[in-house]
Amino acid sequence: MAPFPVVDMEKLNGKERAATMEIINDACENWGFFELLNHGISHELMDTVERLNKEHYSKCMEQLFNELVANKALEGVEKEVTDMDWESTFFVRHLPESNLYEIPDISDEYRQAMKEFVAELEKLAELLLDLLCENLGLEKGYLKKAFYGSKGPNFGTKVANYPPCPRPELIKGLRAHTDAGGIILLFQDDQVSGLQLLKDGEWVDVPPMRHSIVVNLGDQLEVITNGKYKSVEHRVVAQTDGNRMSIASFYNPGSDAVIYPAPALVEKEAEKTNQVYPKFVFNDYMKLYVTVKFQAKEPRFQAFKAIENSPANFGGPIATA
Repeated sequence: MAPFPVVDMEKLNGKERAATMEIINDACENWGFFELLNHGISHELMDTVERLNKEHYSKCMEQLFNELVANKALEGVEKEVTDMDWESTFFVRHLPESNLYEIPDISDEYRQAMKEFVAELEKLAELLLDLLCENLGLEKGYLKKAFYGSKGPNFGTKVANYPPCPRPELIKGLRAHTDAGGIILLFQDDQVSGLQLLKDGEWVDVPPMRHSIVVNLGDQLEVITNGKYKSVEHRVVAQTDGNRMSIASFYNPGSDAVIYPAPALVEKEAEKTNQVYPKFVFNDYMKLYVTVKFQAKEPRFQAFKAIENSPANFGGPIATA
């Protein structure tokens, strides 16, 4: 198997640009994941965010996790747990409106560092979307515009810790799934592994690398590219040692954004796959997704294709958007 795709973004500015763009394109087509080095986000800022995250978990969340999850999840269990995950999480919304200052128990220093960090991630996400446009032959800004909706994109962060697990063969840190949204930027622990993606029927480790940002594609980019780029199933494997940090930021379409295959790509990709992906409002997709997150994505697409083609779909949001 080919090595996991790693992109040195500094090479986009010189004579290696074409080769670097091809690495990105191949990763989007065949992996659904790639890892960024020299992405422009200050290493000092990343170190600060990591330190404050780990301090916050130890001070505010570890005891609660042990009481609510660790003591119950594996009690008397001898077969695999399929209805919960071995993780401690909280969520922060950034766009269209931030709730960062409403999250309880976070220090002012942590809030400020997170605010600075996600501002850099937002710029990086939009740069990446334009690089994808370039590779896809779409006009610059097409994907950002497709995500915009009436109030701009949704952008939020899932902060997770995956504590040591005594029986990792019985419970996943996070069960296998594809991400529903657009483009995901992950700052992961460089000491404790666990993230894996499914490629060619095998689970492949996403290598922990110091100060890297891991990128993966969500379902919406699969739809917009009509399957040229695909979201990929991934999971987190619990570990017996170490507490794995995961800060995943999701740059997603606005709730009322209408998602559909880019017309410029439909004919090209439909020739290969004999399939045109559906058209839907992103919020409608999310309502379905939350009920079937850990199931295969294809039935989700098929459900919206059936709605789109239904004679009863006159006047609905998909027909009128």
